[in-house]
Amino acid sequence: MPSSEPMPPDLQPQDAEGWRRLSRRMLLVHPVRTLWSMAFPLVIAIFAGTRGDGENPFWIWIALAGGAIALFAGVFTWFVTRYRFTAEQLQMRTGLLSRRVLTAPLDRVRSVDIESSPLHRALGLATVKVGTGVDDSRIELDGLTQEQAAELRSFLLLRAKAGQTVSPVEAGRGSAVTDPSQGEARDAGAGAAAYPEAPSGPETELARIDWGWLRFAPFSLSSLVVVAGAVGVLSQFGDDLPIDQVEVAQDAWAWILARTLLVLVAGAVLLVVVGWVLLSTLSYVITWWNLRVVREGNGNLRVTRGLLTTYSQTIERAKVRGVSMGEPFLLRFVKGAELTAMATGIGAAGTTKVLPPAPREVVTRIGHELLEEDGALTMPLIGHGPYARRRIHLQNQWGTLFFTGVLAVLTYFLDRWWIFDRIPDWLPVAGLVGFGLLNALLAESAWRNLGHGLTGKHLVVQTGAVIRTREALERAGIIGWTMHQTFFQRRRGLADLHATTAAGAEVVIAPNIPVDLAVALAREATPGMLEDFLA
Repeated sequence: MPSSEPMPPDLQPQDAEGWRRLSRRMLLVHPVRTLWSMAFPLVIAIFAGTRGDGENPFWIWIALAGGAIALFAGVFTWFVTRYRFTAEQLQMRTGLLSRRVLTAPLDRVRSVDIESSPLHRALGLATVKVGTGVDDSRIELDGLTQEQAAELRSFLLLRAKAGQTVSPVEAGRGSAVTDPSQGEARDAGAGAAAYPEAPSGPETELARIDWGWLRFAPFSLSSLVVVAGAVGVLSQFGDDLPIDQVEVAQDAWAWILARTLLVLVAGAVLLVVVGWVLLSTLSYVITWWNLRVVREGNGNLRVTRGLLTTYSQTIERAKVRGVSMGEPFLLRFVKGAELTAMATGIGAAGTTKVLPPAPREVVTRIGHELLEEDGALTMPLIGHGPYARRRIHLQNQWGTLFFTGVLAVLTYFLDRWWIFDRIPDWLPVAGLVGFGLLNALLAESAWRNLGHGLTGKHLVVQTGAVIRTREALERAGIIGWTMHQTFFQRRRGLADLHATTAAGAEVVIAPNIPVDLAVALAREATPGMLEDFLA
């Protein structure tokens, strides 16, 4: 490797073949981690195996066996895990009987994430996760000091760029798994100033957590789902109520018939709302504690956050292909939104969360900073016309049609059941009408949110009814177009236009767009790509 290229930092002592071990402090982390993973079965075994005579309780042997297994697993994991640098690769070797070697080409590194759990931070350790963008698998060096992790992150991102200038002779020389002469050259220069510092130039802080944003935390739909599930679990304890006692039922039956349903509904709603607010706020603080979004001197994007477990994710500037702004319907009422970056090489999803629920003006400002262009997240969009509106409404009423059929079957076959005698005749009809109106409102919202547009650098598509999503994809990142048409879409001259990309979910879809608009949009977004096919 030429001396002008970045050299790997001197992380740990290495053997004759260049293999290094992780920090010895991991001998404390691995046993604790193993015991934690075994906590539930150990507790079950302890309660099931405890003897009432108090002599030689079985749980003591279970605890001792679990501790011994955890200690052995921790020592074994540290003993069989090693890593090294060659001229072209980062390699990690694990396993004793069945050995596995993971490799990451140094010039193909696309993301370097640093993660540190509370136990890691107490011991001054961190985990470095290296991704190449080929698939969702990554090399995890679990057991570097925090200083070493930062140095390694800088080296890998620098080497990914420097590797593009390596000559074929040097690349061929470094392709072998073991190159003693190259290893000696590295050892000789390890103590020199060959390893460059962090990228030159000042960092630019794009965003920092503002605790005034906590007011947006309760408007996240994910917390509502969790709280509703918890209420459902607690409701299982209703069997313990004394409703099977005759005297209780006789004395309170009239009161129960008049008030129980109202009281239970009000209590459940209050419990859900209070739990929703508390859980969402706590989750917001734990997840987004000390959030910083930074543009490094070389243009790379770095996102750090986390209270219990800290995360630091670095994305190469050239790999950011767009952003996605999500606006759940509750957040829209309070003028809030969320921001996600779309990039290549950051896992299977191809996305990383940049901002939590925050004011919409903050989200649009940071989104435009990432896009390096204004207007994509605020511009008016082109609608998809009345045919798209009609199709969306018809699609949404399929659920109403299904509900009507189920209700008709139940009414025909089960009308003699006692429960149907207690249901007013108007209630099923009211429920059916309400369900149809709800689907109509969702369809109208989906149509009004639907649209597309183009800026100088980006394709913009907006979709969604309950969660409105606006995606801005870099036009240079579009590698192909696909147009899908169902039988009913062909009759109305509509299509689903797919813009294929290597970032995010690997496709951005403009649904129910008129065919002439779809062709015009594709031709303008990527001039010259469709000319041969259209001819």
